[in-house]
Amino acid sequence: MIRALLLWLSFGVASAALGAPVRIKDLVEFDGVRGNDLVGYGLVVGLNGTGDGIRNAPFTEEILSNLLERLGVNVTGEQFRPKNVAAVFVTAALPPFARVGGRIDMTVSAIGDAKSLLGGTLIMTPLKAADGEIYAVGQGTVIAGGASASGDGASVVEGVPTSGVIPAGARVEREIEFDFSSLAMIRLALRTPDFTTAERIERAVNRSFGRQVALMLDAGTVELNIRRAGMRSPAHVIGRLENVTVEPQRRARVVVDQRSGTIVMGEDVRISRVAVSQGNLTLRIREEPLVVQPNPFSAGGTVIVPRTSARLEEEPGTGLAEVEGGTSLSEVVAGLNALGVSPRDMIDILKSIKAAGALHAEFLVR
Repeated sequence: MIRALLLWLSFGVASAALGAPVRIKDLVEFDGVRGNDLVGYGLVVGLNGTGDGIRNAPFTEEILSNLLERLGVNVTGEQFRPKNVAAVFVTAALPPFARVGGRIDMTVSAIGDAKSLLGGTLIMTPLKAADGEIYAVGQGTVIAGGASASGDGASVVEGVPTSGVIPAGARVEREIEFDFSSLAMIRLALRTPDFTTAERIERAVNRSFGRQVALMLDAGTVELNIRRAGMRSPAHVIGRLENVTVEPQRRARVVVDQRSGTIVMGEDVRISRVAVSQGNLTLRIREEPLVVQPNPFSAGGTVIVPRTSARLEEEPGTGLAEVEGGTSLSEVVAGLNALGVSPRDMIDILKSIKAAGALHAEFLVR
């Protein structure tokens, strides 16, 4: 018996309800106000025998030798095999308008065969940007995000002990050269481009300043004229418009994750009239080989005769559901949940509705 679901759905022509007002600072990125990524290569010392094996990570011995020589210790030709040292990559993000002497967070990750960075200390490491210049210097105790333990016959690892963070571990040594106060025009880049949202931002900014200050260039850009704003500096202009609220518009979208069975949808997703029938078939195949022995005193041998049993089963139906009138996808999913449809079956049903042209939304599968 095939499980059948019959859904009669009609498309609602009423416009989707607007979302709650959102501040402009949460919708856009300001041109020029951005961070910069930093990276460095250094050593973590003080590990309890969980560092790099020198044979498998010769670069650790090389950088350790260079560090000791810079400190006045001559190790040329010496054979040393420390187990408490690990080579690491250090990454950080230099925030906008960071000043000399400020502190930023760092992330430390082992690049050799170190087993754990727990209890280690990062030695002074310069952090460089894409232009090759040093913008920060980091040092401090590593806070690893996991734990590991081992014995003679087994070991256990919880989390990732080969990666950790150093809060406020890097000090800014160089500033990014950017004269924000001299800007005459500032572009607002929408994080989610949309013509309707950009037009609403333009109207809201102009209403706040009482004159034509903003101009929408495209779905993702609104240009702001600083001189027309009549304020002392671009910083004052940005500070005023950041908290102006706008009701953003978004595209109808359905996002599904097949691995976890997660379904996320917007409230403005709509479905046209459609009929759906879905059933589950189970095919069971079992091998039962038969051993045949020869008769006594015969010249024959033992023979294995293959035997296969195959059976096709269909799950019983869960009932019939009818939905009439303007229907949203959330109502459809609620009806499917009431019938006991599993999330993975629900994803297959939504795929089929989209393929039939009845799902009026962008369908993303991850």
